[in-house]
Amino acid sequence: MTSRCWRWWGRSAWPWTRPLSTGSTPTFGGSVEVRDPANAKALRSKRRRMQVRVKLGKFHLLLDIQEKTPQICVVGSGPAGFYTAQHLLKHPQAHVDIYEKQPVPFGLVRFGVAPDHPEVKNVINTFTQTAHSGRCAFWGNVEVGRDVTVPELREAYHAVVLSYGAEDHRALEIPGEELPGVCSARAFVGWYNGLPENQELKPDLSCDTAVILGQGNVALDVARILLTPPEHLEKTDITKAALGVLRQSQVKTVWLVGRRGPLQVAFTIKELREMIQLPGTRPILDPVDFLGLQDRLKEVPRPRKRLMELLLRTAMEKPGREEAAHWASASRAWGLRFFRSPQQVLPSPDGRGAAGVRLAVTRLEGVGEATRAVPTGVMEDLPCGLVLSSIGYKSRPIDPSVPFDSKLGVIPNVEGRVTDVPGLYCSGWVKRGPTGVIATTMTDSFLTGQTLLQDLKAGLLPSGPRPGSAAIQALLSSRGVQPVSFSDWEKLDAEEVARGQSTGKPREKLVDPQEMLCLLGH
Repeated sequence: MTSRCWRWWGRSAWPWTRPLSTGSTPTFGGSVEVRDPANAKALRSKRRRMQVRVKLGKFHLLLDIQEKTPQICVVGSGPAGFYTAQHLLKHPQAHVDIYEKQPVPFGLVRFGVAPDHPEVKNVINTFTQTAHSGRCAFWGNVEVGRDVTVPELREAYHAVVLSYGAEDHRALEIPGEELPGVCSARAFVGWYNGLPENQELKPDLSCDTAVILGQGNVALDVARILLTPPEHLEKTDITKAALGVLRQSQVKTVWLVGRRGPLQVAFTIKELREMIQLPGTRPILDPVDFLGLQDRLKEVPRPRKRLMELLLRTAMEKPGREEAAHWASASRAWGLRFFRSPQQVLPSPDGRGAAGVRLAVTRLEGVGEATRAVPTGVMEDLPCGLVLSSIGYKSRPIDPSVPFDSKLGVIPNVEGRVTDVPGLYCSGWVKRGPTGVIATTMTDSFLTGQTLLQDLKAGLLPSGPRPGSAAIQALLSSRGVQPVSFSDWEKLDAEEVARGQSTGKPREKLVDPQEMLCLLGH
């Protein structure tokens, strides 16, 4: 394991290239000098240690590092980050540092997966094993692009992988989007899952009807949380504040609106089945939307065919006795509105909230993947008091030095290699766009890790030792940034579990970063 020992070495002017002895090795910040080890046996060792002077802004460090250790850093600790790190650790000597802007790890597994889907969060156990490796370190509470730049990371490491996901949402870009009562599904999900930046959301659930614009899994998650009886959420890890608001909710009907038809829905059969079986609710599906669909199922792939068959049965067939009784006693409802495109959020009479959504009726043109919705000229208004946009997540640029395609919302790359920036890689949503499930991200991240290790083996990455986190930690310290280690996270984890025990919850999430840091004595 690479030594992380360092000490300050003066404050001479930048740049600083004064030799210490004989021979030099290019490393972080330019040319530095290496002191020959006193021990001749260590000199011949495959993993030879050496002391390297490194210039770091106005500081200069003497670092004790291992010559043969590839130093790699991953930015982001969600599924893409951890799966990338997991694959990189297949290299017998590589050391991987994971940087995360939140004080806590796991990204969308913690902040995106619905609280009533605990089985999906079991992947955290795998990520924890990776973090416990002696050649892996987690550095939370470090925002790359603010606390440390990507060029600084590239100087300190042999390779840098950007795996920071999609932190933004796609805007509707229609009039009224800015009204109170309108928010993104991403922010709503972050609110009930304890994402610190969304804790001030305070959604107004005093209305009877909510409209979700979008028909993907996130849209169904949001609809399910809005309509699930609160007592069914009491034993999940939903935040205390969110559960309190949902207990007072007056929402009885949720519409999920899509521009295209049933064949083009983006949700999966598991989420649909959960909605159909949701206690105290009934589905509202218009049989007209499904006319002729049965004949088109022959050319549809099997997973999509099974999904369509479930939709068809629900919309067209008479329910069985038990299902009919369940729906007859339901006090809440959800429905799918197809062939509708949002044109405007309608304001309430006082202009202080949303009163509905104006929709353009559409028809489909084209076939297969090229199918698109075009307006027919017919408009209709759908009354509601809450509008949630769920038309996709979007990545943000992280640093001016990193190329970014703002139209596609991704970092331009070829097989994970960032275009025209040797030694810089990407994985996950920031690589391919916000699509797929955790398993998709796993495969994608393994491929990026494989590409990086191939480049390392082929000698395409910088040669010579790199200081890795020893240099970055000194830099962060000089800037007043206090990173959170994985052992620190495990203390926070234990605190959350302890707080949840009193109410029978698996945990009560900490949602205030300052409280987290205070508990750690930072």
